[in-house]
Amino acid sequence: MFPMQINELRAKHPRLIYKNYTLHPIESKLRVEYEFLLEPDLLFHPQVIIPLNHVKIDAAVNNLIFQLGLVELISYWKAACPREIVVAAGSLTSEQITWWQDLFLSGLGEFFYRNQIDFTTPDFLHISSTQTTANPLPILALTTSERDLILVGGGKDSAVTLSLLKTSGRDLATLILNPTRAAKDNVRLSGLGPPLVVERTLDPQLLHLNNLGYLNGHTPFSAYLAFLGMLVAQLNRFTSVVAANENSANECNLIFKGRKINHQYSKTYEFENKFRTYAQAFLTGASQYFSFLRPLNELQISRLFATLPQFFPSFRSCNVGSKTDSWCGRCAKCAFIYLSLSPFLTSQELQRIFNRNLFTDPQIGGYIKDLVGLTNTKPFECVGTREESILALGLTLKKYRQLGLPLPTLLTNLEKQLKLTPAKVDQLTPLILNAFSDKHFLPTSHRALLEAAVHQQLKL
Repeated sequence: MFPMQINELRAKHPRLIYKNYTLHPIESKLRVEYEFLLEPDLLFHPQVIIPLNHVKIDAAVNNLIFQLGLVELISYWKAACPREIVVAAGSLTSEQITWWQDLFLSGLGEFFYRNQIDFTTPDFLHISSTQTTANPLPILALTTSERDLILVGGGKDSAVTLSLLKTSGRDLATLILNPTRAAKDNVRLSGLGPPLVVERTLDPQLLHLNNLGYLNGHTPFSAYLAFLGMLVAQLNRFTSVVAANENSANECNLIFKGRKINHQYSKTYEFENKFRTYAQAFLTGASQYFSFLRPLNELQISRLFATLPQFFPSFRSCNVGSKTDSWCGRCAKCAFIYLSLSPFLTSQELQRIFNRNLFTDPQIGGYIKDLVGLTNTKPFECVGTREESILALGLTLKKYRQLGLPLPTLLTNLEKQLKLTPAKVDQLTPLILNAFSDKHFLPTSHRALLEAAVHQQLKL
C-alpha cells in the first residue's frame, strides 16, 4: 500500500506522548517496557531486556533507562511525524530538548528524503517536557579499574576492532543487540568470553501500521547503540563503551532541502562529539563513549581485515541477506565490500566468501558506478567514500595486471569512464591508505594500538 500523505497523517495524529516506562527485574536481567501514545488512540509498548550484574536500580540507572526510551521513540514518531512530542516519563532541560530536536532532524535525514518530507519548516517538530529541572542530574563516576565494553556486529569492522583490542591487555567484554550468528561468531573467533546480550522488541503494531500505509524508513540505529551501551556499562561497571565506527562515515550522500543527508549520521564524528558532550552532562560521568576505528577509513579497515582469514567464512555485512545469514550479491553493500576487499584478497578467497564473482554481474556494476561517483547519489548504505571506492577499483586493476589475470570488463569500462590513470592511483594510494585522522576521541593507549597496526600494514 502507498504511504498516506504526510499532511493527512499529521492532522490525524497531532501528538506523540512518551507516557512511561516500567522495570521488571528477572533473575540476572532487567526487562524494560516503554509506553508511547500516538494520539488519539495508538498505544505502543516496545521492550528491551538487559543483562544486570546485581546493581541497584538507582537514580543514575533510571535516568539512563528513561533516555534510552527517547531514542526508542524515534521509530514510533516517524510513522506519522506528529507536530508535537510530549515527554511525560521524565524531565528534560531546554538544552536537552534542543539536543534531541537535532538528533531527530539530523538522524532521520534519509527518511525525510525518501519520503520527500520538508523537515526544515519552523513548525515541523516541537518537543516539550511536562517535567523540568534547573540542573542536570548529578552522577558520580565509578571508582573501578578500566574496563572496555565493545559494541559488536557481524561485519569486518567489529572483527578488526576485536582482534586489535584483544592484544591490548585490557579487561574486555562485548555487547550484542539481538545477536546474529555472524556477530556471535565474531566474538567467539576473537577468543573473548561469552557476550552480554540485549534483546530489543519492537511493538508489532508499528509493523502493522507500516502495512496500512504509515511512514517507514531508516533511523539512526547507532545512536540507539550508543545510549544502550552507556546503560549496560552503568549496570555492569564498565568505564568505556567502544564502537567500531570509522572516518568514512562522515561523507554525506546528497543535499536535500539545503541540508546534508547522511545514511550514516549516527556513525559520524559529528554525532560522536555531540553524544559525548551530552553524555557527560546528562547521562553519567562513569563511562566514556568512543569509536576505536575513527581515525581510519573503510579501505584501510578492509586491508586490516584481509590479514584475519579466520573471520572470512563467518562475517556478514549484507543487510538484504541478514535474515538468511547470507550475502545477497545484489545490493550496494555487497558491491562495496567485494570491491574494497578485492585489492587485498585473491579471487579464490573472494569466491569462497561470496560464492560468486560479483564483477561479472551487470547489476553490481550499476552499484559500483554509484559508489565511485559516476551518478548523483551515493548509495544509502554503510560504505566508504567515493574516493576510497575509486582507489579500490584502481588497486584491483593494478593487481590484475601485475598478476597477468584477465581483466573484468566491468572494471575496465569504469576505468575509462572515470579517466582513472595509474598516476591517479599512485597519487590516491598514500593519501587514503596511510591516513590517520586527528578527529577522534581515542585514549592514548587505544591510539597507540591502532597506529601500530597501521604502521605494520605499511611494511607489508
